[in-house]
Amino acid sequence: MLNSQTNPENIQDSTVHGNSITLEEFLENDFEGYEYVKGELVPMAAAAIVHGEIGSNVHFLLASHIRENKLGRLYIAETTFQLGDRVVKPDIAFVSTERLSEDKLKGFSVAPDLAIEIVSPTDKHYDVTEKVLAYLKAGTRLVWVIEPIMKTVMVYRSERDFTLLNFEDTLTGEDVVEGFACPVAQLFE
Repeated sequence: MLNSQTNPENIQDSTVHGNSITLEEFLENDFEGYEYVKGELVPMAAAAIVHGEIGSNVHFLLASHIRENKLGRLYIAETTFQLGDRVVKPDIAFVSTERLSEDKLKGFSVAPDLAIEIVSPTDKHYDVTEKVLAYLKAGTRLVWVIEPIMKTVMVYRSERDFTLLNFEDTLTGEDVVEGFACPVAQLFE
């Protein structure tokens, strides 16, 4: 039986060798720095400086708009969201007012309305794409994948409806974060 004193590194080592933990065990324990994917602990990449700068810019720009318009709440990477057999911690997530949870002592049992992932140097393209599909399948209405090197944002609305925005384009919240718009360039300042 796992408990809050269990060392995540030991658990991760055992999951690599065929032993896994259950979703319930993951939810009952605080595995800081890990997400849960299909029975395994998956370590989250350490954030580089550029990751933190972009995350701060996005949070600042979105939070002001969301608060002023009373649209819901914005959450940072430590907040968990259950997506079927996954528990993820998006870099930034938005949940609309009508979907906010009453129980604030647990993670969300629903997908965010908007999930934002900032690509890290150690992220694999396959893993990022798989995570985007998990968000969409679970009901996330909009996913932004921010790529720091190319200074682009891939906007996903569904598995087949996505748009690549470059440095000169404008990023909008569409019908998910209504009224939000900013130049993509501002994310990378």
